This record gives sequence, C-alpha cells and structure tokens, in this order.
Amino acid sequence: MKTTYPMISFSDIVAATDGDIETINQIVKHYSGYIAKRSLRPMKDEYGNQRMVVDDNLRHRIETRLITKILSFEIK
Repeated sequence: MKTTYPMISFSDIVAATDGDIETINQIVKHYSGYIAKRSLRPMKDEYGNQRMVVDDNLRHRIETRLITKILSFEIK
C-alpha cells in the first residue's frame, strides 16, 4: 500500500513565490525529510564501521537551492 502525503496548497505556493518567509520555511520543513534522505552519505568511524549519516553541508546546499527556486518561480 502506497503512503500518501499532504500536498502544499496553491495559496501557500503563491505566498512563497511572493517572498513570505514563514511560508517558505513551511515548505522547506515539508520537504525536510526528503532532503535529509537525499543527503545521506556513507561515513566510517574510528573502528572502521561504515554508517549512513546526513551530510549537513549537502543538506544546506539542497535547502538553499530549494529556496532560490521557490523565489524564482513565476505563476502566470
């Protein structure tokens, strides 16, 4: 069975493209789980064990890219 997630409303998208900071933060929070999942990288600890950890640098770069795309999005 496929899980369905709530969608971002059109009014929120319009407010975010107009530069509403709270709405932009809400959209970034909505996608934070997906961004964290895409930011996983294998790292080795001091004992040589490999673990998957969130690369914070990559996560911040993806969030920044999302925000710039939201602000450059045009609704006609």
